Amino acid sequence: MDYDDALNRGLDRAPDIEDGGSRYEIPDPEVRPEGNVTVYENFQETLDRLDRDERHVLKFFQSELGTAAKIDEKGRARFTGEFKQSRIRRALEAYVDGFVTCSECDLPDTRLVTENGTTVLKCDACGALSAVPDV
Repeated sequence: MDYDDALNRGLDRAPDIEDGGSRYEIPDPEVRPEGNVTVYENFQETLDRLDRDERHVLKFFQSELGTAAKIDEKGRARFTGEFKQSRIRRALEAYVDGFVTCSECDLPDTRLVTENGTTVLKCDACGALSAVPDV
């Protein structure tokens, strides 16, 4: 049996892999107005999925939205002002692009590390180091 025959036989026996989208799904932000504050109800769930420090994520949101924010006793983020869900979602997507997804392999298997006094994004999948913007 030559190489091509062996390859075809192996491919015929291999299971079909469906393209089911990304294995890394961020929960859609659940936001609601409460007076002059916007409450991000599932902020803690989002933090768990992102695997990032809550202070870092909150600081990014404050900068991105141009407002003050805090995390309440229930783990919800509270932003001063009225923000639509679409605006919160765009800010979350910007955070994922800048601080979670590897710029080389597009996988989320990353962590923020400090190297030579600078914070960089280190990918555990491909080993790439990427500069991250200051928050």
